[in-house]
Amino acid sequence: MKTPQIIVVVVVLALVVGGFVVFSKTAPEGPGPLDTFTQCLKDKGAIFYGAFWCPHCQDQKKLFGSSAKLIPYIECSTPNGQAQTQICIDKGIKSYPTWVFPDGSEQTGNVPLKMLADKTGCELPSNSASGAAGPSPSVASPVASSSPQ
Repeated sequence: MKTPQIIVVVVVLALVVGGFVVFSKTAPEGPGPLDTFTQCLKDKGAIFYGAFWCPHCQDQKKLFGSSAKLIPYIECSTPNGQAQTQICIDKGIKSYPTWVFPDGSEQTGNVPLKMLADKTGCELPSNSASGAAGPSPSVASPVASSSPQ
């Protein structure tokens, strides 16, 4: 009767230790190279609207690397991925990703970091060639025809 309990304890401990090892290897250490740039985007009022299930949104976030946690991001999808949040409906967001800038202009699709710098006046670190050219900003996931993956 004690054997099943011991097995359960060993399995739980293995999962906890395994989770710790995975988390400690994937957790970013210290500030990211684009933290200042990303904070500037936020300070200037640029906003990134996206959906958790949108592959283009994930690609956009990858351009920021470990600084992605600072992106001025608004989630437009409901948790079940079947509808749009009211804030995004009110803002008229029709595709993801969509960047909205303080001057009211919008850019949809994966927006290269250089373009974000040009639109906001934020200085892009010279060593951040990653995403400077990036994919075409015309690529986007339409709200109406995309679904969670």
